[in-house]
Parts: sequence; C-alpha cells; structure tokens
Amino acid sequence: MGELRDERVDLEIISTDLVYEGAVWNVRSDTVRYGDGQMTRQYVEHPGAAAVVAIDDDGRVVLIQQYRHPIKERDWEIPAGLLDVAGEPPIETAKRELTEEVDLEADRWQHLISMHTTPGGNDEVVHVFLARGLRSVETDYEREHEESDMRVERVPLAEVVDGVLAGRLRNGILATGALAAAEVLRREAAAS
Repeated sequence: MGELRDERVDLEIISTDLVYEGAVWNVRSDTVRYGDGQMTRQYVEHPGAAAVVAIDDDGRVVLIQQYRHPIKERDWEIPAGLLDVAGEPPIETAKRELTEEVDLEADRWQHLISMHTTPGGNDEVVHVFLARGLRSVETDYEREHEESDMRVERVPLAEVVDGVLAGRLRNGILATGALAAAEVLRREAAAS
C-alpha cells in the first residue's frame, strides 16, 4: 500500500455557480464529471484559518470561550483566525491571532497539523500551530462582537484532553489541536 495519505483528485468541472456570496465565505455549486456520469455538489468556499495551541511553562493551554451563533453556545476554543490577509503565511496569521485575541506572543513555534474541517461540506483548511515560551504584550486591538466579552483561561493540557474525550469540549479545532499537542509533547518526553 505504501505511505498512508490523502490523494488529490482533479475532476473535470462541467459547471460552477456562485450560489451565495457572503462576507467571509461563499456557497458554490459545482457539477463535475465522475466516472461515467456527473454529479452536482454544493459547498462552502472558505479562505482557511490558522489556530494556536499556546502552552505556558506550567503546561496549561490558553483557551478562549466565546459565543458561536450557529451552535447557540459559548464554546471553548483555541485562538484562531481567518487567512484573510492576502499573501500572509498561516504561521503569521497564527502569531497575529494570538496577539489580537489573548495579548500574547511566543518564542517557539511549531506546526502541528493542517486539517480539513468538514470535507463533505466546505473546502476550509485550518493550520494548527504549537506555541511555547509565552509572554504578555500590550495591544490596542479592539475586540468587538463575539470577541467583546470573550473569556480567557489557562487550563492544564491533561484537563483539556479529558474534556475532549468526555465530550464536554466539542470544538473540532480545539479537540484536534489539543490531542496533537499532547502527542507531540509525549513523543518529546519519550525521546529525552
């Protein structure tokens, strides 16, 4: 079988229509040639995002809690933001979001994973980074809307993993990032 990996497939696009143009993402309908026939699929066209598992010197993850209207909840998340600055590499977006959302910078950065959030419904890719060597910084970033009453907490990584596995923390980016960070730290500890 060789190395286990996702495969890129370039199908002939027979037609594509912009169904809805939104402020952040669009809805597109594509008809593609597939095998001996064709199929039509609608999906959300998304710019992508970057997220940060920021871990302090005490092994605590910086979490934010904010209202998310589609799920009608204040869920716990890791700092993240859209890839909405033209030409900005995902790592720079992650650094910017860490500063804007929680007034922190980090000395050490490491790419953890890049993931498709919902491959059956959108084309979003989220790049998740591990940040260590945290320090507070002064910012003049003005938080508005859901960010205006955002709660920030530092929680031991093991508690975050327990919350994910128990189903109390259901944000997919938080879950994937925390589990990936825990595995990276486990491997580092085993190697030393």
